[in-house]
Amino acid sequence: MRGTVPQKMRGHGKGAALVVLFAVAASPARATGPAAAAAPDRFDRVVIDAGHGGDDQGAGGPNGLLEKNIVLEVARRLAARLRDDGLEVVMTRDGDQAVSLEQRAQVANGSQGELFLSIHANAAPSPKARGIETFFVSLHASDEAAQRVAARENAAFRSANASTSGADPVAAILGDLTVSEHLAESNEFARLAQEELAAIDRHPSRGVKQAPFYVLMGVQMPATLVEIGFITNPQEERALGSKVRQEQIADALARAVHEFGRRYDARHGVARQGGHTAPSGGS
Repeated sequence: MRGTVPQKMRGHGKGAALVVLFAVAASPARATGPAAAAAPDRFDRVVIDAGHGGDDQGAGGPNGLLEKNIVLEVARRLAARLRDDGLEVVMTRDGDQAVSLEQRAQVANGSQGELFLSIHANAAPSPKARGIETFFVSLHASDEAAQRVAARENAAFRSANASTSGADPVAAILGDLTVSEHLAESNEFARLAQEELAAIDRHPSRGVKQAPFYVLMGVQMPATLVEIGFITNPQEERALGSKVRQEQIADALARAVHEFGRRYDARHGVARQGGHTAPSGGS
């Protein structure tokens, strides 16, 4: 049986935050022993991370829409769908509260989930920028635009982390841990999510990219960050504020999660039955 998911986390000082995050990231993801060895590694738990929250409002739209509110709405809708389909869901926040970097990592790793999905809304100086893009972690960004997105999203965590550059030794350690173990699966889910989200409308896809997102670095499971649209674009701001678009995004992400889960279980010899999974009985 998995460990209990922490319900509330206490904040830490600057030094303690890095120590805690490193300790959580370096700890074993699963219990060991005869019972754990006998149990199949099935896909049954997803961690949903709604970006920002509390005093950290995230990006803002020209008509006053706030990133922290939109991503929480989408996260809640996605969580409801996945739970209805028989999956367990852990949310790093389910209200308008600030959640630190180390708290998000602790909740995620304490849950022993199979997938971590961080939901955000994009922003740009130009109101014409639009579209959806997905990211998985790397110490080096795919391009300058990806680096700017990571720098903006990382800004909320700079009080606990000295730098967002690849030269940060803590980021390097955590990045090496994450990339070496979960890079391929993070890439796989990012592409599934991007494909589903891009099908919502006919606008060109911005694609799958890599960047040094702190929120992904300490997570010991496949991890992806999704930018669900540009809140600084007036048309996309209106769409993101509508329940119709929020439902569309949640549906698209749910489809991506289920397809990833199907592939995950196939790799681990687990047969799926409807919305649930069951151990494979042989050939």
